[in-house]
Amino acid sequence: MQLTQREFDQFEDYLRHDEREESTIEAYLRSLTRFAEWADGRAVTKELAMEWKTALSEAGYRPISVNAMLAAVNKFFTCMGREDCKVKYLKLQRQMFRKSEKDLSKEEYQRLVQAAHEKGDLRMELILETICATGIRVGELKYITVEAVRAGVAEIALKGKIRTILLPHRLCRKLQKYAKKQKIASGKLFLTQDGLPVSRQSIWTRMKALCEAAGVERSKVFPHNLRSLFARSFYGSCHDVVRLADVLGHSSIETTRIYLMSTGKEYLRQLDKLGLVR
Repeated sequence: MQLTQREFDQFEDYLRHDEREESTIEAYLRSLTRFAEWADGRAVTKELAMEWKTALSEAGYRPISVNAMLAAVNKFFTCMGREDCKVKYLKLQRQMFRKSEKDLSKEEYQRLVQAAHEKGDLRMELILETICATGIRVGELKYITVEAVRAGVAEIALKGKIRTILLPHRLCRKLQKYAKKQKIASGKLFLTQDGLPVSRQSIWTRMKALCEAAGVERSKVFPHNLRSLFARSFYGSCHDVVRLADVLGHSSIETTRIYLMSTGKEYLRQLDKLGLVR
């Protein structure tokens, strides 16, 4: 099997038919492109895929990154009916702690919101609050519509599943006021001046632009960290991991548990409280 544009197009159609998120499709195609460039015209076989896995590790890629690229290529093999070419993933040691240097605190989040407010970027201020107050993914902002805000409920459809997200009353009031100010009578709420949905890249860039004014490290500021902060805050309030998994849209509670890992510093504080050292 050779990797040509025809195979790329077929793979993209396969992913779209599988209702994958746009960001996932882009990531899979990017990984497949990297594999194709490395293969340099050689026929694709299981042995070649295994060789690529080794090459990625030797090039210094983190195991989690290697596995992400392997997932894309394995999915491509499934698409092509070449299950015989699929390779095993690298074994990962279960991570026990979050990295504190990348952990966004509630206080830091509030400073980001305040920085957006002071810059007069009301749309960005509300995007931050919407993601962090509901736990939705940045790609799910399109489901925050005028109709959803009026009802106080957003229906999010992803991968053939629909989950219901309740919108806090205070957030709804702010979003209704924003819709009125922007003269948005119906449909998606977060739009560009051209009337198009705000892109993921634009949100990422604008978040990073707030870091200096907010006094927050850039490494901590990206949309998914808002979702993580919501998860920790929600769990801290109800201590119900099953309920949290439903809210986040996770099929596996093990995925939800990753959001709830404590940092090493928090764990050390817990150990000190045991009083087992004289």
